Amino acid sequence: MNSGPVEPLADGRQLAPDSLWRRYSEFEILRSYLLVTYPAVVVSPLPEKRAEFVWHKLSADNMDPDFVERRRVGLENFLQRVTSHPVLSHDSILYQFLTEGWKEAVYDTGFQDKADSRLRALSATFRVRNPDRYVPPPLGSHWSHFFWYQHRVADRLYGVYKVHGNYGRVFSEWSVLEKQMGDGLQSAGHHMDAYAASIDDILEEAEHYGDQLKEYLFYAEALRAVCRKHELSQYELELACQDLLSKKQQREELATGSVRTFSLKGMTSKLFGQEAPEQREARLHLLEEQIREGEQAVEERRVHVGGAWVDVQRFRQQKDRDIREALIGYALMQISMCKKGVQMWSNTKECFLKM
Repeated sequence: MNSGPVEPLADGRQLAPDSLWRRYSEFEILRSYLLVTYPAVVVSPLPEKRAEFVWHKLSADNMDPDFVERRRVGLENFLQRVTSHPVLSHDSILYQFLTEGWKEAVYDTGFQDKADSRLRALSATFRVRNPDRYVPPPLGSHWSHFFWYQHRVADRLYGVYKVHGNYGRVFSEWSVLEKQMGDGLQSAGHHMDAYAASIDDILEEAEHYGDQLKEYLFYAEALRAVCRKHELSQYELELACQDLLSKKQQREELATGSVRTFSLKGMTSKLFGQEAPEQREARLHLLEEQIREGEQAVEERRVHVGGAWVDVQRFRQQKDRDIREALIGYALMQISMCKKGVQMWSNTKECFLKM
């Protein structure tokens, strides 16, 4: 891939772009680092390493040149998504990924040790007391069904077009037997053959729009990851709030000398007497420090909880815009395909009328 500065230097010189190679596995490392470092961000997915949803008659071989080219375009789209993100674009590891050796730097961050376990996230899911009302739509399920039906439609469409190839062969063979109608039949056969051969280009163009829509099938897992991290942050926020409330209650009891609830400390005080003023002052000072730290921790977790939904809203706007453009392009392709079919039958009709 090629990378370079967008704007020229101060003296007006434009630096030549740098060219470097990155393997698919390196993109996987970069994305894993971004997922761990930015848990509140919906990180763009990578294109499929091996073809999972394939339009009819298109190669599913991961070494096929066409598939490799489509995957290269997908990786380029991933970089464009990441570098245009308002948060991810400022990451230093991403800059090194685009310019120089970066593996040592990314491993030095220790991102692999920071990854939260699934068990911890699952525990937070069941133990959180006040979950947010927003529930993400089953995006992955919808897109899986869409591609399954689209695969069946492509199969049927391919069969219909290839039947016209049989019509063309019949007309061509028939034209040999007829003297007066031979030219008309041969022309009709040519129209049928051209129509049957056009299905390969149609399916290739459909695959292009399919790749754009397929990106959001893979986005579903990224969105679920953000939701899991959000539930974990919500659970940590609730624990921090409970701890802060407990510390404030202890401070109030220590300051007033009255115990609201039964506790071992209160029973000990009644049995052995109150603490010395110096001890109470030290404990009060310690509680004040712990309360300040707890308030800071609560505020930080509230920021994390709110930050996830900010990026989810950004993602929803991006999703609506991209899917609308892809579906409009796909609909225009279908309209063009139907117009070509009508034109083919009109030309065939003229051939028959001239006989």
